Amino acid sequence: MKMTQTQFDQIKEQIVRLTAMDRSFYQKKFEGVDVDAIRSQSDFEKLPFTNKSDLREAYPLGLQAVPDEEIVRIHSSSGTTGTPVVIPYTRQDVQDWAEMFKRCYETAGITNRDRIQITPGYGLWTAGIGFQTGAELLGAMVVPMGPGNTDKQIQMMKDLKSTVLCATSSYALLLAEEITRRGVREEICLKKGVIGSERWGEKMRRRIAKELGVALYDIYGLTEIYGPGIAMSCDYECGMHYWTDYLYFEIIDPKTGEQVPDGEIGELVITTLRKQGAPLIRYRTHDLTRFLPGECKCGNPYPRIDTLIGRTDDMIKVKGVNIFPGQIDEILKEAEGVSSEYQVMIDHLNGRDIMTLFVEGESGVDKSKVETELKYLFKARIGIAIAAQVVGIGDLPRSEKKSTRIFDNRY
Repeated sequence: MKMTQTQFDQIKEQIVRLTAMDRSFYQKKFEGVDVDAIRSQSDFEKLPFTNKSDLREAYPLGLQAVPDEEIVRIHSSSGTTGTPVVIPYTRQDVQDWAEMFKRCYETAGITNRDRIQITPGYGLWTAGIGFQTGAELLGAMVVPMGPGNTDKQIQMMKDLKSTVLCATSSYALLLAEEITRRGVREEICLKKGVIGSERWGEKMRRRIAKELGVALYDIYGLTEIYGPGIAMSCDYECGMHYWTDYLYFEIIDPKTGEQVPDGEIGELVITTLRKQGAPLIRYRTHDLTRFLPGECKCGNPYPRIDTLIGRTDDMIKVKGVNIFPGQIDEILKEAEGVSSEYQVMIDHLNGRDIMTLFVEGESGVDKSKVETELKYLFKARIGIAIAAQVVGIGDLPRSEKKSTRIFDNRY
């Protein structure tokens, strides 16, 4: 993607400021880099990447790029896979994030007449408060539920006549199933769902949309880069618009680090243009996507990336074959008689890998026939033999947050 002169000037200004700060994160990171020699996009693309490991090593506040008195908020990753990443925000960072989030709502046609029920978590995690501040800037009524307490969630939906649901796909599915089970869908006023935090397949999308009777929109973000709200899908469901006046996107080959041609899938790399508290230069997200060419039919002038297909670190290797969760979603989309919900168990027995795919089958389905089809599709599409087992709808666990679908028991 071509960098504009304005973007280059903003990035160069950030680099000059950050490298001039004594003992700062980027002064150390760019040690030996001749900042004056960065005069073009190609010069910028020679700069080293920033990785999550760098951010963990900076714990707790090594990323902070302004004095303490300018920091108004702290957010953090969960730290479930290692040392948490702590991101400090200035007042301007919080306002910029709210503005981007407001754009996301507007991109989905959500207005100040909507009532937005927010189910993602609050606290150190960026999700809940991001959804809230964006909605408040929009002027919409906010119902800040947070996660869990499904009885209360449904009661508030009914009593307050919520029109927009903000949730992970896992919790949106749980709510959809519970609303259907209770037979209260006619009492629910939801029209739209804003779904983020985890990748989800087309079959799951169709189930949620059908059972809740809503139009669904993908929202994208990560704690290191503000949080959710940096990209959003529109009514045409053709990728996600992202905000080029706040962020610069690159897509690289995850193995070589080189730019891939527009339209090819690679790893998304993000540089912040305005962030003050903890700016990031060439941050590797590990998310796999591609630039979508041309203008969107919705008329939004901001460019698009495709809906995420997975992460470089989501890949599993079984019997020497690399497998991404998105490939499993595609197989389930093609298979007849199965739902979107699955789990994969990978074991190593008697000297060989064994992969078992558990999937929920629709009522009355011929389980043996479906299992045979799944084994055939897996072999034909991915190239390995698996075991398949069809279980009943609702037999696999549901989550109020993100669902864990792949369990690798080999190590």
